[in-house]
Amino acid sequence: MPLDIIVGTQWGDEGKGRVVDLLSAQADFVARYNGGDNAGHTVSVADNTFKLHLIPSGLIHSRPIGIIGNGMVVNPAVLLEEIDSLRSAGISVTPERLKVSHAAHLISPAHRALDAAQEAARGEGKIGTTLRGIGPAYTSKMSRHGIRAESMLEAGSFREIVNLQVEEINKQLIRLYDAEPVNPARVIEEFSHYAGQIRPYIAEVSRLLDEALSRGQRVLAEGAQGTLLDLDHGTYPFVTSSSPTAAGALMGLGLGVGCADRVIGVTKAFQTRVGAGPLPTEVAGELATQLRGTGKNPWDEFGTTTGRPRRVGWLDAVLLRYAVRINGITELCLTKLDILTGIDPLRICVAYRKDRESYQDLSMGPGYLEVFEPVYQELPGWKQEIRQVRQWEELPAEARAYVLRIEELSRAPVRLVSVGPEREQVVEIN
Repeated sequence: MPLDIIVGTQWGDEGKGRVVDLLSAQADFVARYNGGDNAGHTVSVADNTFKLHLIPSGLIHSRPIGIIGNGMVVNPAVLLEEIDSLRSAGISVTPERLKVSHAAHLISPAHRALDAAQEAARGEGKIGTTLRGIGPAYTSKMSRHGIRAESMLEAGSFREIVNLQVEEINKQLIRLYDAEPVNPARVIEEFSHYAGQIRPYIAEVSRLLDEALSRGQRVLAEGAQGTLLDLDHGTYPFVTSSSPTAAGALMGLGLGVGCADRVIGVTKAFQTRVGAGPLPTEVAGELATQLRGTGKNPWDEFGTTTGRPRRVGWLDAVLLRYAVRINGITELCLTKLDILTGIDPLRICVAYRKDRESYQDLSMGPGYLEVFEPVYQELPGWKQEIRQVRQWEELPAEARAYVLRIEELSRAPVRLVSVGPEREQVVEIN
């Protein structure tokens, strides 16, 4: 069936937004399936830069219908801000073009307050949460105390549901964290206002997407974060609260096994991550500045949501190979190859070392990366500017060798290479 799933193979921030933007031109539906406004996609189109946190970035195109899946947690205030922002930029965002799953859960100010209290209580063991209330919202969902979008359809009962949840979270804030409680009346008033605006967008998206696939329409599943942040398969406990893997796409949209046509893994030409947790190939100093950028450009390595500078390092092929296996990736898109221009030599982590033994793969997953040291292979770099290149044969021989080595190490074909931030700055490999 014509379902394409886009996943991040690293710790997020791989450039999925620009890949989604590229593929959305031929899609009928573009659907976000996990996370909340703790993640974002940046898409540069001519002089416009769009930074989206909830709305699928494919909605920038005029053709597809955007879907916010049941696997997401939604802050209503952020959703409405993004709708207004896109409309101001001339993008059509109507209930006909954007659908919110009735089963998506809502993030309230109480969740955000609890997130901040929990992170503060961790002290030096902080996870590095974005403080957006994502984790507490998923906790409410799993403990069956959450608020689903469908609750907004009934104004009277919605107020009662919101009040019960705020009171429950206030008990935790006071008893466990000695923190200030949230005013229930204020939250009820605020959320009742949001409900009136969001109500027309609520739909049963699982059935909608299933019918579309049955008609042969193309659905593009747009993931947030990356494989190494997956709650089950990532660098636990430094992970997100959802499943950004390919399997998470089926759960987060209500689609059955066997729907997927392609699983497209997006990987950066080097490694980055935001927040705490292991990063075996991390670098510092001048090289880190060159990889990260200064922050003056939209594509520099600073968080779309948080603005925090990302930690950077060499590409880790051990983790990339793991992501290919976990997701069943059928092809790779390599982003930001142009950032490596002028760096010589280049390095790729091809194995890990522990107690004088070398490991090509992770025996117990990526939960304990701190015990390993990276084993590097050096490759020659290139000096030629590549942002104007559009054909594979026109790339410097060293750049082609670097891409082919990634393909060999990952055991997945590289089909697309990004050589710049703009839509047209890509090289397709047949």
